[in-house]
Amino acid sequence: MAPPKRRDDSTGQPPPRRKANRGRTEEGDPNPVDIHVGARVRLRRTLLGMSQEKLGSAIGLTFQQVQKYERGANRIGASRLFDLSQVLDVPVSFFYDDMPEDLAHAGPAEYSSRITGLAEEPSGFDSDLLGRHETINLIRAYFAIPDPHVRKRVYELAKALAATGDGQD
Repeated sequence: MAPPKRRDDSTGQPPPRRKANRGRTEEGDPNPVDIHVGARVRLRRTLLGMSQEKLGSAIGLTFQQVQKYERGANRIGASRLFDLSQVLDVPVSFFYDDMPEDLAHAGPAEYSSRITGLAEEPSGFDSDLLGRHETINLIRAYFAIPDPHVRKRVYELAKALAATGDGQD
């Protein structure tokens, strides 16, 4: 026998159904944190030169599901995020790296960081740089250098040029 249906005490009618927001904003848009995590999945997949289909196949998903994850349209559960970290060869924390300050301190996270005093100061890092083709091509070229000593020298050169402000002597 089925359990009796819940009724609103004042009207005798069932209570209004609460629409599950599944982590969406009040406007119904994907949660910005989910969008950020998805963008990091896309960034790493792209850096590895891996297709959505290949990534999906590696973790038992369709490429359409990978697309939804990358857009933030579908949330990525903890076990799936772990699977992605294994296939993409990054720690789980990679997906949260470079999160804009306004996202990192929104909602309950903001409240808890005020209480504990653990919030970090803004770093001034432009996370949009990670989505640019130039950045991705530069990183690919850097990691394509087979000799680790040469790669380190290229890294040191880039740091030295950046320290001059304009790259000119």
